Amino acid sequence: MTKFVFILGSSRPGGNTGELARLAARDLPAGTEQVWLDLEALRLPDFVDVRHEPGHEYAWPSGAEETLLDATLSATDLVIASPLYWYSVSASVKRYLDYWSAWLRVPGADFRETMAGKTMWGVSAVSDEDLSLADPFTGTLRLSAEYLGMRWGGTLLGYGNRPGDILADEPSVLRAKGFFTG
Repeated sequence: MTKFVFILGSSRPGGNTGELARLAARDLPAGTEQVWLDLEALRLPDFVDVRHEPGHEYAWPSGAEETLLDATLSATDLVIASPLYWYSVSASVKRYLDYWSAWLRVPGADFRETMAGKTMWGVSAVSDEDLSLADPFTGTLRLSAEYLGMRWGGTLLGYGNRPGDILADEPSVLRAKGFFTG
């Protein structure tokens, strides 16, 4: 069964990026499971990298971190939906990706092996009509996917500055239609 897990990384509820992701999700085939997780609601503390400290082993996480790990591992398709902030992903998405460094080392998670073969997608609203400004955003996600042996599904970009702009931008709405299904 296909399971799309949407990781929402906007600091604005109801923002353009989330709307664009929802527009694209409408065309997923019937029966496709969808899980939507908001990083504002599932706040992770700053990541502390302790992998080189002698005698330290990462333990199975709890709380929001466990929810995110479980959802990430259970996805067939992982969608990172983040507004473009300073030409890359939002701080909450960057923090989520930083946690992957720990999850690679959590005994029993088999993170690298489980993620291999899944598909990662990116969705972003850009507040400039020059969508090429999102190239670093795409690079961050594509290279992260490749590192784990994931397939890269592509990036859905749309123009949206003020709340609701994305819905008024016909080219963005058209790009969303069928994005996940080709």
